[in-house]
Amino acid sequence: MQYLRAVYLFLGLLLTFTTLLSAQTEYKYSYVPKKVYENQLFPVTIIGINTSNKEMPKFNFDHTASSQALFNKPLVIRNGNDSFYTFYFQAKKDDVQIPSLTIDVSRETYRLESQNIMISTLKKRDDFCNVLAADMNIKTSQVSNYDEYNLIVTLSIEAFEANIEDMELNNTIESGVEHIVRNFAKVEAEFYVVVPATQKVLKFTYFNSIKKQYVFLEVPVVVADASVSTQSDLNPKEDSFEKLKKYTLMTFSIFFVLMFLFRRDFFYLVFAVISVITLLTLYIPHKKICVSQGAPLYILPTQTSTISTKIDTELDTLLLGKRKGYKKVEYKEGIIGWIKNEDLCNY
Repeated sequence: MQYLRAVYLFLGLLLTFTTLLSAQTEYKYSYVPKKVYENQLFPVTIIGINTSNKEMPKFNFDHTASSQALFNKPLVIRNGNDSFYTFYFQAKKDDVQIPSLTIDVSRETYRLESQNIMISTLKKRDDFCNVLAADMNIKTSQVSNYDEYNLIVTLSIEAFEANIEDMELNNTIESGVEHIVRNFAKVEAEFYVVVPATQKVLKFTYFNSIKKQYVFLEVPVVVADASVSTQSDLNPKEDSFEKLKKYTLMTFSIFFVLMFLFRRDFFYLVFAVISVITLLTLYIPHKKICVSQGAPLYILPTQTSTISTKIDTELDTLLLGKRKGYKKVEYKEGIIGWIKNEDLCNY
């Protein structure tokens, strides 16, 4: 009888010990790539086993290491009792060493050793835009005049795990990246490039890090009516809505005059006069303003907008529109943009 009790006690203790082991918290690397390409942005994931009831850990990479995570906090995904913590790094020209990592949670400390990742070099192409991405798409595009001989193409780009800061195109006059917004793997940015006015298509490649191959992207280079553009306030002096208002007022004016002639009712005459006066206000010439020599001409009325060109001499021109702190003007035939209020002439 005592023998059976001892066996049951042993089994109970063994079961309890096994349960405790199975419920033990553990942190380890879930994904570390063995090889990445030069300049590639890539993820490194840590799994926290049995961490569903734990507080958010504090991750501290060795700050003395040459490679550091792009964000201090990880992307967190819960799966049952386990948690996955993803950090993003960017490769350089030399092999990457993920720094040693200290994890503090619930008065306990865990340590993960550093990890080495080999670097591979891509065979470059002339049409390569220097971006490696898990995916990359052009959301919108706009083409406008840059100067008498060139056009500026602005692309709104969305990409994932992309080194979008490095984007540039060969054999172009000028290019650059602005308004970069990152949310872990996802990045959005505005890319602009100046091309000859004779160019009809903008075509380039990026390297897809998932498919391990180059992928083509292209947009037509056509100066569109800005009234249907994604940034409709850039170009025209008179958009289609203005024309619609004028035609509508003309129609009403003629209608009310005819009704007055037939009915002799002053009610129609009053509305005819109002319509004509309103119509005339639309044809009042734009106010003229003076722009200082050397003033930058911006594509958009924003602090971070690209400068399309600079005013080479003091300029008297028509005021086409206003935004807070900016005036819309036409510099030369077809070259329209925004200048800051501070760049107006001081008389």
